[in-house]
Amino acid sequence: MADDSATAPTATYPAGLSRRQVIAWRNGILVIFALCGIGIASWMARTPAIKAELAVTTAEMGILIFAIALGSILGLLSSSHLLARFGARAVMATCFLIAPIGLAIAGLAVTFGQFYWVAFLGLGLFGVGMATCDVAMNLSGAVNERILRRTIMPVFHAFFSFGTMIGAGLGALTELLQVSIALQAVIVSTVMVIAGLAAVRMTQSETILHVPDESGEFVPDGWRTRLAIWKDPRTLFIGLIVLGMAFAEGSANDWLSLAAVEGHGVDRPTGAVVFGIFVTAMTVGRLTGPRVLDRYGRVPVLRASAALAALGLLVFIFVPVLWIAVVGVVLWGLGSALGFPTGMSAAADDPRTAAARVSAVATIGYCAFLVGPPLIGFLGEHFGLLHALLLVLVLIVVAGVASGSARDRTKTPSA
Repeated sequence: MADDSATAPTATYPAGLSRRQVIAWRNGILVIFALCGIGIASWMARTPAIKAELAVTTAEMGILIFAIALGSILGLLSSSHLLARFGARAVMATCFLIAPIGLAIAGLAVTFGQFYWVAFLGLGLFGVGMATCDVAMNLSGAVNERILRRTIMPVFHAFFSFGTMIGAGLGALTELLQVSIALQAVIVSTVMVIAGLAAVRMTQSETILHVPDESGEFVPDGWRTRLAIWKDPRTLFIGLIVLGMAFAEGSANDWLSLAAVEGHGVDRPTGAVVFGIFVTAMTVGRLTGPRVLDRYGRVPVLRASAALAALGLLVFIFVPVLWIAVVGVVLWGLGSALGFPTGMSAAADDPRTAAARVSAVATIGYCAFLVGPPLIGFLGEHFGLLHALLLVLVLIVVAGVASGSARDRTKTPSA
């Protein structure tokens, strides 16, 4: 490969950044996404062992898991203000201290003394750190994508999926080796701190793309401006895209295996395989997504994705033949792959409002992960899980209708 410095002008990247710095930034974000996936999945994979250690009921276990959701809500609501005040790099670095500390506290509380409410507080802290980091890393990734001038956000989210696979594998391995919850949590937390802080050092400030005002100075937006972003129709429509596609992804994560068992009569190992097929299809969709998005643009791809996910869901819900239902799962996974990352990219189009809009859109999207599981569970109790998934179909259609709001505003009409 030729030396970039000899063939490209210094102004190729903003603020005199070299290609090496931009690529290092990209690689750092990839690691950050993967670490977040590892942290979450490594804990969730040990849920049965945690329940047994604490000797709690299923309802009490549900309350414990809700601690992460509660912390996530607090993190999401405060993220835009923290990003405006401290910047994405400082926020991510802090999150890679807060979240691992929370995870370690929860693990130690489970193993030593069965301190239920201490574990609850630890998981709440973990949720705050993970949700705040989620907004910060999406913002930083979106700016890096803009500087690279090619779509990369779906690959960031694919690395989160890789991280969840690694985390689930670690959970299974530690379960097999009978490693204590505390030891696993401390090891994972240590890795997150060391690798996370190293990865954050590879990133750059998102303010590189800030647009100065008429005086040549960049004037940061105030808290009133950040709150006003919620009144912008484009924010809400992009939020609907992310909400619908996050619902499509989250419903599969929570209910697909059980829906395959109860709705299609397969055994539990086969149900797990069906879920694995969905995750694989979604990961493939995210890895191949950048090329498709760069070629056809956001709006056509999002509309096609919604159509694909809707078709897959219809097949899975209504076709009783297993292999055809599995084909539906593949379509469902492929169609769900690009909605969340593309929505994050669209939310960050305007550098002046990127932090506030990414935070708002992420908050709307996270409603799917927080509200979706109990809502589908309630509907499934009354109408069956397969028919409960029709709610997901409705939200996917809404996401497809709202796709026009994700049009790239940074490009000219002829671009």
